[in-house]
Order: sequence, then structure tokens, then C-alpha cells
Amino acid sequence: MAQYKLVTCTINGKKRSAMVDVRASLTDMLRNDYGLTSVKKGCEVGECGACAVIIDGESFNSCIYLAIWADGKNITTLEGLTHEDGTLSDIQQAFVDETAIQCGFCSPGFMIEAESFLQNGKIYTDDELRKLLSGHLCRCTGYENILRAVKKVMHSRAEKC
Repeated sequence: MAQYKLVTCTINGKKRSAMVDVRASLTDMLRNDYGLTSVKKGCEVGECGACAVIIDGESFNSCIYLAIWADGKNITTLEGLTHEDGTLSDIQQAFVDETAIQCGFCSPGFMIEAESFLQNGKIYTDDELRKLLSGHLCRCTGYENILRAVKKVMHSRAEKC
């Protein structure tokens, strides 16, 4: 018999509550209860990064994060990066501009990961960026375009500071 628990958290700036199976992953809660399909179901063992979300400012693979652990947390998905008027965030636009989106399956995870570490305003070397993005797999081999997109945003944000 499944056990359920009420989980209340903030998702993309909105307070939400859902009764979830205590065995459910955060990926399942976000996709099934809230229709946030940018959170992809890839490997489901925390290896590919397709399910990445930002929880309280830090990137996590939501497939290995239980939904009940999200209680009281602030969660951001790719949908939460889009501006209220529907325009793309700088990281989303950079992925478009640099043709870093091929099939698109890995893109949300890469963008969420980049957003999580670019928030600190630090300038990273190419080697550091590659290491920071290394937990994400791209089957279309768009890594160089992804790296260009992330660097573009990193330098753009640094100029504004």
C-alpha cells in the first residue's frame, strides 16, 4: 500500500501543494502533477542531467531527488527562466543564437545547470565550464555550441555588473 504526503513548495515563483507518493521522484511530481515537461526523464539514475532543476539556488538531478524532500523548497525549472511576457531568458536566447539546441532533449538540463552556476557572476575558464557542465550528456554532440552559449551569457552578465 502506497503512502502519501502533502508536499508544499515554490515552483517557478508560485507556491504549490500536491499529495505525492513518498516513493515518487521530483521529476515525476514536476511532470505529472504540474505538467513541467522541460524536466526530462532520461536515464532516471542521475547520470545524464536531462532532469536538472534548481533547488534553493543549486542544481540537482530531480530523478534521484524524492518529491517529499522538496517540501518547503524553492524550485526552478526551465519554464521558470522564461520572462512573464513570454520572452526567453538570456541563457535560453543564447542557446537559440548559438544553435546549441539540436534535438532539444538535453537543452533544459544544460540551461538549468548553467543558470545555477552563472548566478554568482564569476568568470570561468573553458576548462572550468566543461567541468561544470560535465554531468550532462548530449547525444547530438552539440557541446561546442553549448559551451559558446554559456560563455556568451557569462561574459554578457559580467559586463552588466
